[in-house]
Amino acid sequence: MAAKLRKGDKVVVLAGRDKGRQGEILEVIPKDGRAVVAGINLVTRHQRQSQTQEGGRISKPAALDLSNLAFVDPKSGEPTRVGFRIGEDGKKVRYAKKSGEAI
Repeated sequence: MAAKLRKGDKVVVLAGRDKGRQGEILEVIPKDGRAVVAGINLVTRHQRQSQTQEGGRISKPAALDLSNLAFVDPKSGEPTRVGFRIGEDGKKVRYAKKSGEAI
């Protein structure tokens, strides 16, 4: 099945401690059904100093389940579902179900 959410999509969190917050997908992990969203679900990691990086406590985003994310409609800015249809050129394209606009 084709991926409904992809890297670079703007999404809103539907459940969890960051419910209602929006961000951009940095990475999708299809095997686990998870995605990493910029600035969402931040966790603190203790990192040892290396030649290239400073050590200490570093906050970084952790993966969220794809079921807890919804695509943000480009027209209205509200959460929407994603569908697929065949475009004029014969290619399969994603579209926002709320507004019908192609993504």
